Amino acid sequence: MRKEDVPQDKGMADGLNEICYAVDDEGRYVLAASQGWAPKNIANQQAWEDLNVELNLVAQEVRQGKKSPLAYHMAKNLMDVKLLATYMGIARWRVKRHMKPQVFAKLNSEMLTRYADLLKMTVAELKQGPSECK
Repeated sequence: MRKEDVPQDKGMADGLNEICYAVDDEGRYVLAASQGWAPKNIANQQAWEDLNVELNLVAQEVRQGKKSPLAYHMAKNLMDVKLLATYMGIARWRVKRHMKPQVFAKLNSEMLTRYADLLKMTVAELKQGPSECK
């Protein structure tokens, strides 16, 4: 696309520009600032809506006692079991176990601190359910 045709549709970037490649008048590729592109904005909006639905489902399961608060904080931080296990340096099956309320309630302070540090929160915040979170 030509540099003057770079879309400038305002969207989720909230006034920030993103950089894309365009062709200048001499046919060379150059960097061009764009405020956004409507189809991309729509796709991003739909993706965020899907993530919010998923987060609300996990929050409901935590409130019902089916999952531990760890599951909520994991979903809130856009993590899955594999990613959290990798960051924690533990096996995936252990993270899955820690998502059970009975197991989570018995975790020692060291493991809780490791989770809290990784998720950039206090242990008290980690133990809070979704209704008690921001």
